[in-house]
Amino acid sequence: MSKDRIKAAVIGLGEHGRNHARQYKAIPGAELAGVYDLRPERRAQAAAELGVRAFSSLDEIWQSAQAVSVVIPATFHAAVAREAFQHGVDVLLEKPITRTLEEAQEIIQLASEQGRILQVGHIERFNPGAVAAKAITRHPLFFEIHRLGVFSPRSLDVDVVFDLMIHDLDLLLWMVSSPVREVRAVGLPVLSDKVDIANARVEFEDGAVANLTASRVSTEKVRKFRYFQPREYISIDFSRRDVLVVSASHADGSPQLGFRKLETKPVEPLRAELEAFLDSVRSRKPPLVGGPEGAKALALAVQVMDCIEAHAAKVNFRLTQPPGQSGES
Repeated sequence: MSKDRIKAAVIGLGEHGRNHARQYKAIPGAELAGVYDLRPERRAQAAAELGVRAFSSLDEIWQSAQAVSVVIPATFHAAVAREAFQHGVDVLLEKPITRTLEEAQEIIQLASEQGRILQVGHIERFNPGAVAAKAITRHPLFFEIHRLGVFSPRSLDVDVVFDLMIHDLDLLLWMVSSPVREVRAVGLPVLSDKVDIANARVEFEDGAVANLTASRVSTEKVRKFRYFQPREYISIDFSRRDVLVVSASHADGSPQLGFRKLETKPVEPLRAELEAFLDSVRSRKPPLVGGPEGAKALALAVQVMDCIEAHAAKVNFRLTQPPGQSGES
């Protein structure tokens, strides 16, 4: 077996965790050392399907793997990452990075002190559409962003801001090189006791403005990220993984529009994300989406949720449960 193959394990075997395991199994630069879940029947089933070891404890993982994907509720991210770093294991944490900003800063510091790789699973950074659009982004000034999904019983222990909107908040912070100046937001529970639909308006110091809507109670799935910069409109469709660019010119004295689709690479975002993680583990280079980036996205998501709480209080609508962050169970 090649010395360059990284021994990886997956902690948490919900739907997304099983996808991580399948990708590690398929990536030439990885060796899936095994899988783990608190539920013995779930880890046994996944291990049998993949033909790998079912770990019965985290201690077994630390003895067998160089890197792990942690795909469990964010409530437990900090504890698992802390233990991994203490045993010399690199970590990819699914988003959000942790439950609180204090926990995020703690594990960022610990990763630095221990010389460990910490990547956060903001997968849209690896979507071919986002990659192509980022390359031509100069000075975006207005964003209109929709991330809508039909109702599913998955992730109902987490507000939609931390489940869906946080993807786009991270992309905003990646696209706009300016501090956030102001946030306004409103959100409501609809079918669960958490916020199921939310709208936020984010203004940046450089004048850029973003309107974001995230919903898990829509009648159709929409994943669109659209923005304007001087003389250009860029539309990313994350489901199709493509980018349309509309440009304005005045070559003949009157405005004319040009339409073009950017060339994108035919890659699966999760595979690209895991390959980037493995490359960081191998090379020890900082990841594209490391701890600091994950913490910034979490901080903005927390700000959005604080605004939703404030708005609910203002209109005398009591949220049934305090806002919370979680992840896949």
